[in-house]
Amino acid sequence: MKKENRLQRTLKALADPTRREILEILKPGRQSAGDIGRRFNITAAAVSRHLSILRDADLIRDEREGKFIFYEINLSILQEILVWVGHFKSECLPAPANTSKPSHPRAQH
Repeated sequence: MKKENRLQRTLKALADPTRREILEILKPGRQSAGDIGRRFNITAAAVSRHLSILRDADLIRDEREGKFIFYEINLSILQEILVWVGHFKSECLPAPANTSKPSHPRAQH
């Protein structure tokens, strides 16, 4: 997958508040799909769709254990996003203004 496509998919996934909340739920550690779904007042199918979008964007990983699927955050993609955003900070922000006083004395009139 091209890096640009992955970034677009990732940012699109992060644009939705429900998906951002799912990432918050997963911050402490992995959770089952059922445990995630119980936190929302939406259908199981809607939760499944949100999880699928997050997985397709590489923001989460899933692992099947018996009849359960557990999800966890994929930190590597979040680190890539932070690096990408960091380029803007270093390249686009103006340098801090020089607030020191001039070293030469004022001319006297």
